[in-house]
Amino acid sequence: MFAVIETGGKQYITEPGKKIKIEKIEAEAGETVSFDKVLLRDSDGKVEIGRPFISGDAVKAKVLSHGRSDKKVVFKFHSKNRYDKKKTHRQHFTEVEII
Repeated sequence: MFAVIETGGKQYITEPGKKIKIEKIEAEAGETVSFDKVLLRDSDGKVEIGRPFISGDAVKAKVLSHGRSDKKVVFKFHSKNRYDKKKTHRQHFTEVEII
């Protein structure tokens, strides 16, 4: 059994017991959150597709922790104008476990 959910503008394949890192959400560690934007659900070979979402369906998850991802380097360069700019970015995330 699995489902495809949408959160933070991205889509994730979820299964019970699977841990995923999603865009940061406002919930404390240990809380249970519900994702109601379910795009697709497969249970025992029966596939249900939402248009765009399956109404009345939700996937529950437990918030494990919050954190920041590894540092990404953003480098801009123009060859003939002596222009270069280096920036870095660390994206915030929330790690959840699907119930």
